[in-house]
Amino acid sequence: MAKPLVTCLWFDGQAEEAAKYYCTVFKDSKITQVTPMVVTFELNGNKFMGLNGGPQFKFDEAISLMVNCDSQEEIDYYWDTFLNDGGAESVCGWLKDKFGLSWQIVPSNIGELMATPERAKRVMDVVMKMKKLDMKKMEEA
Repeated sequence: MAKPLVTCLWFDGQAEEAAKYYCTVFKDSKITQVTPMVVTFELNGNKFMGLNGGPQFKFDEAISLMVNCDSQEEIDYYWDTFLNDGGAESVCGWLKDKFGLSWQIVPSNIGELMATPERAKRVMDVVMKMKKLDMKKMEEA
């Protein structure tokens, strides 16, 4: 039987702080283990391990976590929470949190909005002008 995948996130001594923070952002979350080297936690049923790995590696945009949102209010909540707590916005629904981890805050229906090449082009034309995504404008494209 295949075991579920666990995402390992490398921190410079901030693994427990990060896990506690993420558990406040995502309501269905919990820390499952804390040791000096690793913290294991779950966010909305997804398993993570925070590793206190040291300063050798930093997060970059080559990896991001995507949050699928069912409403504009949800998009606003995640976007504003990450930014107000020390994050930095980027473009097209991407931002970095205060730990430098990249997130994509997107509508749950993004696949439907991009289902055909013609519509995907119209949606992307709108998205390329945004930082925080506007569901209504994307759906109208």
